[in-house]
Amino acid sequence: MNNNKKKLSPRQCKELLSVLNARFEKNRSRHKDIEWDKVQARLSGNQASAEKLWSLNEMERTGGEPDVVGYDKKTGQYIFYDCSVESPKGRRSVCYDREALESRKAHKPENNAMDMAAAMGIELLTEEQYRELQQLGNFDTKTSSWIITPSDIRKLGGALFADFRYGRVFVYHNGAESYYAARAFRGSLRI
Repeated sequence: MNNNKKKLSPRQCKELLSVLNARFEKNRSRHKDIEWDKVQARLSGNQASAEKLWSLNEMERTGGEPDVVGYDKKTGQYIFYDCSVESPKGRRSVCYDREALESRKAHKPENNAMDMAAAMGIELLTEEQYRELQQLGNFDTKTSSWIITPSDIRKLGGALFADFRYGRVFVYHNGAESYYAARAFRGSLRI
């Protein structure tokens, strides 16, 4: 029964592919040299696992608006990022990780970014990936997103987040236990 939990029904797959196709066509500048037919074949064929489609659906369900942003020639994988204009609404008000969540004495958030991403089968964007995303448009102009934090910063209690203000990307730090209504996280998925 547990295996079915991370699998979409045929109807859900069809609906997801329709949404992804429409977004792909609307935002051609994000993937100029990529053809939808090849992406769809990867998503629909034996090459894509049911769990990867489920993860894409989770990205969509939580407001991430996933879209193809690249193709890795070495691995033959398509790369999806959350491309919602602002941080995904269904993932806001979370601290950075479980350690941070457990360290809070009062007013704990419901969840944390690292556990949510793992449960969804995706990874938080790195600083480099976040900067790549910003080359495709202006994201997080009113919100911010947690990004992968180097272990030396995390050991000291901090965590990194980023946003786009005044025409540039800013990377900041906060206590990992902090959380805000306008901060979520953006993920990546390779299929």
